[in-house]
Amino acid sequence: MHRGTPVWTAARDRIVHISKKPYWDRPDSSHLVRRWPDLTALCCATVFFWLSLTPSLVPRPWLLQGVVGGITAAIGYGLGSVMSTLWRALSRRRPSERARAHLWQAYWVVGLVVTVWLITRSAHAQIRLRELQGLPPALAWHVPMIMLIAVVLWGLLVLAARGVRLGTRTLIRTLHRFVPRPAAIAVGAVLSALILLVGLRNVVFERGVIGLADRIAYATNGGTREGIHPPSSPLVSGGPGSLIPWDELGFQGRVFTGSTLSKERITAFTGRPAKDPVRVYISASAPELFGSDTPFATKADLAVRELERTGAFDRDVLAIAGTTGTGWVNADVVEPLEYLHDGDTATVAVQYSYLPSWVSFLVDKERAGQATRALVEAVLAKVDALPAADRPKVVVTGESLGGFAIESSFADLHDLLDRTDGALLVGTPNFAPISQEIRDHREPGSPVWRPVYDAGRNVRVAQFVQQDLKQPPSAWGHPRAVYLKNASDPVVWWSSDLILHRPQWLRDPLGPDITPAIRWFPLVTFWQTTIDMAVSYGVDAPHGHRYGAAPVDAWAAIVPREGWTPADTDRLRTHIEQRPSP
Repeated sequence: MHRGTPVWTAARDRIVHISKKPYWDRPDSSHLVRRWPDLTALCCATVFFWLSLTPSLVPRPWLLQGVVGGITAAIGYGLGSVMSTLWRALSRRRPSERARAHLWQAYWVVGLVVTVWLITRSAHAQIRLRELQGLPPALAWHVPMIMLIAVVLWGLLVLAARGVRLGTRTLIRTLHRFVPRPAAIAVGAVLSALILLVGLRNVVFERGVIGLADRIAYATNGGTREGIHPPSSPLVSGGPGSLIPWDELGFQGRVFTGSTLSKERITAFTGRPAKDPVRVYISASAPELFGSDTPFATKADLAVRELERTGAFDRDVLAIAGTTGTGWVNADVVEPLEYLHDGDTATVAVQYSYLPSWVSFLVDKERAGQATRALVEAVLAKVDALPAADRPKVVVTGESLGGFAIESSFADLHDLLDRTDGALLVGTPNFAPISQEIRDHREPGSPVWRPVYDAGRNVRVAQFVQQDLKQPPSAWGHPRAVYLKNASDPVVWWSSDLILHRPQWLRDPLGPDITPAIRWFPLVTFWQTTIDMAVSYGVDAPHGHRYGAAPVDAWAAIVPREGWTPADTDRLRTHIEQRPSP
């Protein structure tokens, strides 16, 4: 093709025309949806995208960076659209055609250059964050793909918003045929809002997202993990003589009971005589007993009967474990206690749901507290009825949503310490009530990520347990409660308050594994932290939502066995870190 051909000339003329006027105006007001974005809104969207590139609590892959960027850009575009609309409504001043063209030209040149530069710079920030949290510095950071994902997601969200606006205007015009325009606007806006809310909640959320998650979780709950087999010990739910059949334990219940340590394995590690541990698990599908007031009381009663059958109340330590949404109980929390006490332990848990924790948080968070509270009350009532000399040490434990469930079982921290012999709570979410109590009443000068409560007399909060459990250096009495909380754990810090309020965990001094480059921005930080939760397991302990073998040191401090030494703790910690976890 020669440059003098008509095709080449037409293409050149088109490019020159676009460069002189890089935008499009709708020919008249009948075009309800502009084909070209508003410049003010687009500038706001671009700035919000730039802000999304800043580092957050944990390193994130390029794919999720594109998602964060697209969501925040759409939010910025919406805010910019509102500002632009208000300006046009309140002011008659408009830029000239020449000024508009120059502004658009500047946007395309500056916006593209700055965007590419900031995405490249964000890769360096992610690398520094990875190094800070003990990850290899190597990072795949695809600049074009990040931009493409963000633009496509932004475009889809903007198109959806424009579709809602078009539908609302069409509805208002239709209503205006029958009622005055002010009434048509009011009724149309209300009806559109109701249709949107009902559609999003009932169709998209409940029947779509939640329904799909429920079907997947239900199918998973009916399966059994490879390598997990029915227990041969009568001291375990699902084993010989159990009140709960193996087939009714659910996926996580079968993992919990089917991977129970044997006394031979414990002795092989400790070199001392051991007992087979007791593990009791009541699944969400366990058969109900007649005569109970609620399903939660039914399961709690069944749990106590199973504990009695297995002789759990004759053990040295009885642990009540809160479960996550799926019913998961972390073996890294349970096994150290069993090794520490030579198997002379019993652990009991009740499953309240088989849904993933994020779904349980959205739809049945209160069920976690109600089910676990019923279990705690039933077990403590049975223990209190025993002679004081014959009672086991009762401890409570829970991770993530399971920690919230345990905290919700007590009135406050004083109640927890008064009624138990200790507690180990791991990565409890921001809304957990006792965690809030500790943060709100911490001693002045102690950071929110490592709060000192009542001079550390009964409560210690730790991330690097070998150092943190020794702080403050004042006397540590009994009972003891240990909170394992990583400063970089998004589950611990996520809150809707992040939308408009700068969190305390971003105040100086920052946590030991939080990058100094982190910043708070309205709306943006909320979505960054939300996405962080999805990748919070992508780092090594003690960072993100991973806590590794830290429960070993915690249990050794909460309920130490006579004769147990720091060297024993070091050996057990190494063993838990190196063994294949169920």
